[in-house]
Amino acid sequence: MRLPGASIIFFNSSGQVLLVLRDNIPSIPYPGVWDLPGGHLEEGESAEECIVREMLEEMEINVEGCRLFQIYEFSDRREYVFMLQANFEPDEIDLHEGEMIRWFTKSEAEALELAYGFNTVVRDFFETRQRK
Repeated sequence: MRLPGASIIFFNSSGQVLLVLRDNIPSIPYPGVWDLPGGHLEEGESAEECIVREMLEEMEINVEGCRLFQIYEFSDRREYVFMLQANFEPDEIDLHEGEMIRWFTKSEAEALELAYGFNTVVRDFFETRQRK
């Protein structure tokens, strides 16, 4: 059984979401596939603590104060998905995990096959934003 996960949807003022291209290492799950930033909860760690730790480790971004978007029950894990508005340039981020990050429009994100079943999450996010 996999550990619960925490991920984050960064969205910008143009209505785009940030995705990370996973490292193209054959021994990891979903090598070279676009993904939401995040990771697995460590023992005794809350979902909020996890996403703050992961983003500091992976991107040197402090996401304290991000809001919980939704909790998803996938067949292999429970995923806590947070959200935070951000307007940074991807090339200004010190990326320590993954090959690159990029902002995607709704249609661009929908055209991708995302890692870990995150197509559902991204679709839900865009649908929620459209209703506002």
